Amino acid sequence: MANVVGIVSSGAMGSALGARLRAGGARVVVALEGRSERTRRLASEAGLEDVRSLAALLGEASIVLSVVPPENALDAAGSLERGSGGARPLVVELNAISPATSGRIAAALGSVGVDTVDGSISGPPPLGPGTTRIYLSGPRASEVAALPFEGVERVVVSDVVGAASAVKMCTASVYKGRIAVLAQAFRTARAHGVVDHVLSDLVAAGLVDADRTGTTLGIASAKAWRYVAEMEEIAETQRAAGLTPDLFRSMAAVYADLAERAVAESPEDVPDGLSLADVLARFGGEGPGPADAA
Repeated sequence: MANVVGIVSSGAMGSALGARLRAGGARVVVALEGRSERTRRLASEAGLEDVRSLAALLGEASIVLSVVPPENALDAAGSLERGSGGARPLVVELNAISPATSGRIAAALGSVGVDTVDGSISGPPPLGPGTTRIYLSGPRASEVAALPFEGVERVVVSDVVGAASAVKMCTASVYKGRIAVLAQAFRTARAHGVVDHVLSDLVAAGLVDADRTGTTLGIASAKAWRYVAEMEEIAETQRAAGLTPDLFRSMAAVYADLAERAVAESPEDVPDGLSLADVLARFGGEGPGPADAA
């Protein structure tokens, strides 16, 4: 079973990681039984091998990558725990979860003899080389770092399960927190009729790209539903560090609201060059005021 990697599940990130592994020479299997048409399409485009069921995947793979929305991480781990049977694949937890959640998953899988490597992904789905980094931690992290992820950087943080997730929680608090702040700022600017002035000021400061801001916020809204739980995991990570969890609990509320007003069902459906005005109209709220009506 050397270099046979199973992926749960093959969404945008999982499929792209699978494609990078295939490019490096690995055999990559997925279980598409009961999955959506979008997931099937992404897996097919990445050239991943469908073995249909999770049981079959666990029987084939020596290493399993868990790449699911953070709110599904515990359920996915439970499915792996129940379905492992006599199989003992190394499970790589690559979800956007807190160190505490990662530790719970490692303990649950360890109870049935399955080892876990804690991991986290920084960057977009790796459709090309040099865009994405994987952080890894735990006693067997080096085994995962040795997988042939062509064009994807691998960083072993430590031998402590949870350390890689801590990296993710800190970096995501900046990356995704910034987007939530931008969305709130521009929605507030629209209510006061000053969007053009706010945009001009932020562009001059080098904080946004005038031509990309609408698309950036539109894509964020299409993914906002999965960011809600991630913000809650960040809040828990900060609480465990002795800091207030209130900031990112509020960020979770921002993303929950954006999810209700998403401009598209999936990021691939958000048109490139989407205008900021169109996105803000979709987001709703008060306004526009006098400056925007001109």
